Amino acid sequence: QVQLVESGGGLVQAGGSLRLSCAASGSIFSINAMGWYRQAPGKQRELVAAITSGGNTNYADSVKGRFTISRDNAKNTVYMQMNSLKPEDTAVYYCNANLRRRAMTQARDYWGQGTQVTVSS
Repeated sequence: QVQLVESGGGLVQAGGSLRLSCAASGSIFSINAMGWYRQAPGKQRELVAAITSGGNTNYADSVKGRFTISRDNAKNTVYMQMNSLKPEDTAVYYCNANLRRRAMTQARDYWGQGTQVTVSS
């Protein structure tokens, strides 16, 4: 089994900061890309930021310059530092990892349970 456990969400005022963490555990052979998605009420889930195993990053235009994604490969953990938060950043944030389990030949996507981020104006 594989689990992605997120932490770090919460309520913050506009202009504030939060740091999300997501740790992958279980019978993991290798992890490719890891990332964060978010889904606001009535909207589709969207990619916020992603990072490859080699450290290449990709950001949604709406968060560039404010959010920073990073990972610790030794800990199978991905982080996202969110600064200058805006009310429109309010959403449930989901961790995603494309990984290969031991005894499996192909990688696939796994998801965390989601963590709420609420930014008040």
